[in-house]
Amino acid sequence: MVNRYRVDEIRSLFATQILEATLAEAPDFQAFNAELAQACGMLAAEDVAGRAWCREHRYPGYTSYASLDDLPQRASVFGELKRRLDRHAARFAAKLVFDLGPRGKLKLDSLWVNVLKSGGAHSGHIHPHSVISGTVYVAVPPGAGALRLEDPRLPLMMAAPPRLAEAPPSAQTFVTLTPAPGTLYMWESWLRHEVLPSRAKTPRVSISFNYAWR
Repeated sequence: MVNRYRVDEIRSLFATQILEATLAEAPDFQAFNAELAQACGMLAAEDVAGRAWCREHRYPGYTSYASLDDLPQRASVFGELKRRLDRHAARFAAKLVFDLGPRGKLKLDSLWVNVLKSGGAHSGHIHPHSVISGTVYVAVPPGAGALRLEDPRLPLMMAAPPRLAEAPPSAQTFVTLTPAPGTLYMWESWLRHEVLPSRAKTPRVSISFNYAWR
């Protein structure tokens, strides 16, 4: 007997893609990461304007976000980091099938250091005026705050029921990513994300960035 009933087809549309990579596989990673850590510590100690901004805005640690916009020119190790990030950004842009036109590529728009103390967190936010954003991790002590990503459809879900606890990550409303030194995450800049509170005894050190299409 012929089955007259059509089998339902469920299609996955409008996927949110995240690039997850590691710089730790490079042969020079240990020396490179140590140099990054030293440069981040130097900025935290010497950036007077940055420390003042952190005190004023009650940032739990240090960030160069509001004070320094020339890190790749300021220290060669940040310039080398930019070169490594550029390769991943180009690969991610291709995966996202961006039509970049005659300009051909995205450009690093900003790069800043984050030194987050114990108890520190960063509430949910997006990165306006950018295309791709991300973070590379320099120091991730035990208990350091993880990165949590939010389903961009959340404000539109209205009366939707919660997802099952055992639902796969692709169906969860929030997904938590736990990095290690050298871990690199990239995402489209409209994706809302946050840093969960740190319980580590030593600072969590990361370097965040934005790529723009101009």
